[in-house]
Amino acid sequence: MTTILIIVLLIVLLGGGGGYYGYRSYGGAGLGGALGLVLVVLLVVWLAGGLTLHPV
Repeated sequence: MTTILIIVLLIVLLGGGGGYYGYRSYGGAGLGGALGLVLVVLLVVWLAGGLTLHPV
C-alpha cells in the first residue's frame, strides 16, 4: 500500500512536467509550486514515522 501511494504521488507531482505555468509543449499540467512542496514534505514526514495515520 505504501509503495502504491508513493508511486501515485510521484506520478501526480512529476507527471505533468510543466506544472501550473507550463505550456502545452511540456505535457499535461502537474501539481506545481507550493502544493507540490507541501505534498512532498508530508510524504517525507510520514515515511520517517512522524505522522501516524490510524484508521478509526
